[in-house]
Amino acid sequence: MGEWLSLPDVAQALGTDVTRARSIVQDRRIVGVRRGERPTFQVPARFLVPFHLIDPSHARRPDDDGRLGVLASLQGTIVLLADAGFDDAAIIEWLFTPDAELGESPLDALIAGRKSHVRRVAQTLA
Repeated sequence: MGEWLSLPDVAQALGTDVTRARSIVQDRRIVGVRRGERPTFQVPARFLVPFHLIDPSHARRPDDDGRLGVLASLQGTIVLLADAGFDDAAIIEWLFTPDAELGESPLDALIAGRKSHVRRVAQTLA
């Protein structure tokens, strides 16, 4: 799964404050889990993408400013999986586990702009 970010790290990466980062989690735009020796709430860093890729279907020319944003297609996928009974840890695991039908992990497919295909696969899990 790679790097994990605490809420202050998410806030810094997005150029906002911790209150706004917490709101992003509460709105289910991203999910996370408590982890580490002294368990703190953390989210996978890959949920944040270069700003020009937040909506892969409308990708723009890359900016050189290094801004990050939350992958737009993540929220609907999270809601779909939660409705299927997945808790946040299971959602993260599913997003990062390679899927034979997709030919890659669901998260990689979302980043590549294959939202509809990912959600069709997710719907079969209910």
